[in-house]
Amino acid sequence: MIKTADSSALKHLKILDLTRVRAGPTCVRFFADFGAEVLKVESPDGVEANEGVIGARDNYDNLNLHRNKRSLTLNFKEPEGLEILYKLVKDADVVVENFRPDVKHRLKIDYETLSKINPRIIMGSISGFGQDGPYANRAGFDQIAQGMGGLMSITGIPGQGPVRAGIAVSDSTAGNYAAIGILIALLEREQSGKGQWVQSNLLQSMIGLCDFQAARYLVDQDIPPQAGNDHPFSTPMGVYQSADGYFNLGASGNGQYYALCDVLSRPDLRDDPELQTLKGRTSRREFVNNELNKEFVKQTTTYWIDKLNEKSIPCGPIYNMDEVFEDAQVAHLGVAVKVTDPNRGPIELVATPVKLSRTPAAISFTLHAKGADNLELLKSLGYSEDDIKKLQEKKVI
Repeated sequence: MIKTADSSALKHLKILDLTRVRAGPTCVRFFADFGAEVLKVESPDGVEANEGVIGARDNYDNLNLHRNKRSLTLNFKEPEGLEILYKLVKDADVVVENFRPDVKHRLKIDYETLSKINPRIIMGSISGFGQDGPYANRAGFDQIAQGMGGLMSITGIPGQGPVRAGIAVSDSTAGNYAAIGILIALLEREQSGKGQWVQSNLLQSMIGLCDFQAARYLVDQDIPPQAGNDHPFSTPMGVYQSADGYFNLGASGNGQYYALCDVLSRPDLRDDPELQTLKGRTSRREFVNNELNKEFVKQTTTYWIDKLNEKSIPCGPIYNMDEVFEDAQVAHLGVAVKVTDPNRGPIELVATPVKLSRTPAAISFTLHAKGADNLELLKSLGYSEDDIKKLQEKKVI
């Protein structure tokens, strides 16, 4: 494999990407953005063994999710294809896959098999429900994990029924947890010289992300209800209505709350003995929120954001996505990164949300055309042009 990304942080790593859909590609993207040599292994046209890119290749999602990757088409259901994969594994550092557990054993690409070829290999496996157990071979999707992991039961307005989050939160979380695990395994390998099997799954990742709400049940046996836009234990904290829309406010600490009352010229809310503690304010949440909204509707969101920030009271607007990228701080952070796609020309993608001072991430190119790197890669493995032509004819590549 040949280095193509500009970041130097992980340039010494060679990663085979056997993933599809979202969780797996999210994991691999992290390494690609920091300079690892990532080879995305995809099935040849007409073969469904590992359809690594879903939908139009140059749609917004694929361009963002699969950047900085080269492409090799390979049907490793065929003996010749499996042989090529094993040759790549021998020289790789990491393999990432998100097949169902039973599938990778059937395809002979499980960790036990690959570690015999390369004892230093680190394999990252992402599944719906784990690599074993009663649900191991079930198909797992983000919304299913959101429901089973508890998120949907605590999301939404009280009484409206379960609500999914607006993003693939369990997919992304499982992918990021897998990336963390792989980095830990890479660090450990520097001491032991041995690889290992890193696993994450959508269900456990979803429960892990619920964190304090999950601990709330485990420790106190208190089942968290839906709280809408209010914080479960803090008041005032949530969404409030202005003259022209809505904004977020977080003024639950005593100092912040007293400052808020001063901004609103409501000494009665500050001096009420029942509202001078967080517990008291939360017990009278409906009253507090109603009184605050009576004041907030008198001015615009921009007015309140400015006034509240002057007093260091946490607050912020609630943006549509176009407004997100018009924000001055978002622009300053460089969240939108310019890159040129061969088909769509100049576009912008979402930057890696981790900054390193010396070896920052880089988005150098969008996903290569399917199989664009076949010839170069196979020649580097010792295959002649005649060999490669025969592999194409048999739809191995």
